Amino acid sequence: MLTISPSLALPEPELVERFLRADGPGGQHVNRTESAVELRFDVINSPSLPDEVRERLLARRDRRLTAEGVLVIQGRRFRDQARNRDDVRERLAELIRSVLRPPKKRVATRPTRASKERRLAGKQQRGKIKQTRSREWSSE
Repeated sequence: MLTISPSLALPEPELVERFLRADGPGGQHVNRTESAVELRFDVINSPSLPDEVRERLLARRDRRLTAEGVLVIQGRRFRDQARNRDDVRERLAELIRSVLRPPKKRVATRPTRASKERRLAGKQQRGKIKQTRSREWSSE
């Protein structure tokens, strides 16, 4: 059971782990052991996720999310399989925790008079610079 929050936990059967050979440091040992971990979690078909959390997770447009709605997280940070396994599980939990609360609604504000004046002054300055350039070219 992977605990996300006091009210949300993912049962083990929903987490599919695959072990593969990792690249990187480790010498000959790295060629013989499968220390990298690939964790797959089916976001769309998970009965454990509340609908709002599922929608926010799918709306993130994360590159680790496949077209079928399966979240794939790879862990090859460490040289040992157990640490990589804990790492990918914690990263999945953090990702789900980040979408548990709905994002705050943006309150539309109007630009201040000073900011409008600064913008217009900047535009005038830029226009003057461009005008001087055109005069230089025409006189040659």
